[in-house]
Amino acid sequence: MPQEILPDNQKLLEQFRQELLISGYSNKTLKMYGLYSKEFLVYLNKPAEQAEKRDIVGFLATKKETGGVSNTTLALVHAALHYFYHKFLGKKVLEDVASPKKAKSLPTVLTVDEVKALIKATKAKRNRLVVEFLYAGGARVSECVKLRVDEIDLKQRICRIKGGKGNKDRITILSKEWCKRAKKYLDKKKIKSDYVFSKKNGKRLSTDTVQRLVKAAAQKAGISKKVTPHTLRHSFGTHLLESGENIRNIQELLGHSNLSTTQIYTHVSTENLKKVESPLDRL
Repeated sequence: MPQEILPDNQKLLEQFRQELLISGYSNKTLKMYGLYSKEFLVYLNKPAEQAEKRDIVGFLATKKETGGVSNTTLALVHAALHYFYHKFLGKKVLEDVASPKKAKSLPTVLTVDEVKALIKATKAKRNRLVVEFLYAGGARVSECVKLRVDEIDLKQRICRIKGGKGNKDRITILSKEWCKRAKKYLDKKKIKSDYVFSKKNGKRLSTDTVQRLVKAAAQKAGISKKVTPHTLRHSFGTHLLESGENIRNIQELLGHSNLSTTQIYTHVSTENLKKVESPLDRL
């Protein structure tokens, strides 16, 4: 299998990257769509415009059989090539190539007691504020690290998250107690920063730093579940639903485009299920 990309295909790939960039796609999407499109063009080893359905199918099959990729990853590869050919080049070569089915699994959710233990196990000040913010506002880790001081209103207790997934803005809620502690933290910062959560030099935290501190806190708290920043977002949605909050409000707070995405929490929530009496107990 060739390792080099044809010069003309390389030029197309750069134009593709530029189109994604001006369309407002995230850096992560740019990186992954660019990577998978390049992998395909190397595999293709002929002008991109000459690709046929069998080339796409062959590439996806190779990724599955020799690369051992999951269906979730394969679906992302399919999405990248679909954009490259259908939207960028205007060629419908994937029209009859079905996207691989993703494995349906329920998200991991913490109990209220586990959230309390996680927060308690987190070092005070900035790190604890980070963990509390992820849970209290249902924010994604990328939204957390990019959060600017002028995007939080401590008096109104709301937060304006800008450029979330799909480059969408939304408003989410802030905790009353969190706002008090956040004000003290921001006032005491020796080096002022545009970012709410920053390093000592004023630069914003990385997503890796937040992922590591959440993982460390979960281990310290003795939580056996796999806990990531996104686990706190799932817990936020589930706990709101269990408390009786309207699902459409939860949809807005989480920034979900489709209500069906939010409805996953109706399957995760156990509080209502616990109220159902087993038929055995009625005998």
